[in-house]
Amino acid sequence: MAESFEKLIRDNKRNSLLLAILFSCFVIMLGAAIGAAIGMYQLGGLWREGMFWGIIFAFALTVIMLIFSYFGGAKTVLAISKARPIEKSDDPQLYNVVEEMSIAAGVPMPKIYLIDDTVPNAFATGRDPQHSAIAITIGLREKLTRDELQGVIAHEMSHIRNYDIRFAMLMAVLVGVVALLCDFFLRSMWFGGARRSRRSSSSDSGGGAGALILLLLAILLAIIAPLIAKLIELAVSRQREYLADASAVDLTRNPEGLASALGKISKDKEVLEVANRATQHLYIVNPIKPFEERAKKMFQTHPPVRERIARLRSMG
Repeated sequence: MAESFEKLIRDNKRNSLLLAILFSCFVIMLGAAIGAAIGMYQLGGLWREGMFWGIIFAFALTVIMLIFSYFGGAKTVLAISKARPIEKSDDPQLYNVVEEMSIAAGVPMPKIYLIDDTVPNAFATGRDPQHSAIAITIGLREKLTRDELQGVIAHEMSHIRNYDIRFAMLMAVLVGVVALLCDFFLRSMWFGGARRSRRSSSSDSGGGAGALILLLLAILLAIIAPLIAKLIELAVSRQREYLADASAVDLTRNPEGLASALGKISKDKEVLEVANRATQHLYIVNPIKPFEERAKKMFQTHPPVRERIARLRSMG
């Protein structure tokens, strides 16, 4: 079993790198298309120059955001979630549960954070097992039994062991870059259309028909690119939730503990106010309740809880 999970972790790292490279290429191509359209439509047919600067801008934005995410992403997420660090003396039992799962997973002890909210939920964050943290709400600590708490901590420890925490940050940044580029382009088209250059098109401009076609293609890409990027992120994230559930059972040998915890968390009717669109995918159960107004604007970041529970209980 240990060998199979080691292979799984290696595959996870390789697939994450491959997906990151492909996604980065997609971002740069998007920048090229947007730059070419702006050059053609607003700069009098200078589509080559626009494409060049579009690539430079997209590449620079991606690198800057990836560096920030790698070194400061976890601190930002914890700050947004209003999580505060705790020590062993603050909650010896919780600390012991995390320590047990850390030893079972063979990873360094993560830092433990507490979120002052009575809604039960938890997430893991960081860039690797050596720089990781687990945050849980007060509600999770108070409403779960020890076995249920152990199941949740094992799930989050699995995300750390499987390097899902790095992947989650990476994908969030790349999807964010796509959204920023598309939003910038659509705004520039909307506000800059009346002010676009009236210089005659250069000989390599492709003519009025070519300019119109390029513009329409760029607008279409700018509209659907964020949707495609988000769907890719969510599809991979859902698979990793299933994997973390299975990994948690490998650590605890008790599928019922996590299954029962998922049931309690999903049935809780309180609203976790500190969760938002940027952090919802990190939590063990989607913190955005279906009845909330903000849920109507968001895709589902997790597989159905009922299906996750069924899979866990089939392992028993």
